[in-house]
Amino acid sequence: MNIKAQIKEYILSQPEPKRSELQQLHDLIVQINPKNKLWFLDGKDENNKIITNPNIGFGSHVLKYADGKTKDFYRIGISANTTGISIYFIGIQDKKYLSTNFGCKIGKANITGYCIKFKSLKVVNLEILEEALRCGFENNI
Repeated sequence: MNIKAQIKEYILSQPEPKRSELQQLHDLIVQINPKNKLWFLDGKDENNKIITNPNIGFGSHVLKYADGKTKDFYRIGISANTTGISIYFIGIQDKKYLSTNFGCKIGKANITGYCIKFKSLKVVNLEILEEALRCGFENNI
């Protein structure tokens, strides 16, 4: 199954209203940068064991490990979780950037060094969320 089909299947597997909100977020991210590389990680390791929630990824970023190895990965990822939706910003150098620049303006969200989590798109300011996503793709963070 190709990546677009996997993403569609994943989104359709979610209960409402999470399904519609994941689709809305997916569409927003594609609109921000239509040429993004798409990724889908099913959350399973090489032994087919579930180790994380599935993720939809957008863009490209090279992860650099302490041993000098590198790995291609996505720049921004979205995932359904038990309480809502998570947006992951991969490659952030300044772990305070998200909370400092968007924490007071984004609405009811939990912000960590690389993630914005919220229960529903209804509780966040979509303009501020879009601004954060744009910053993530522009590698300004």
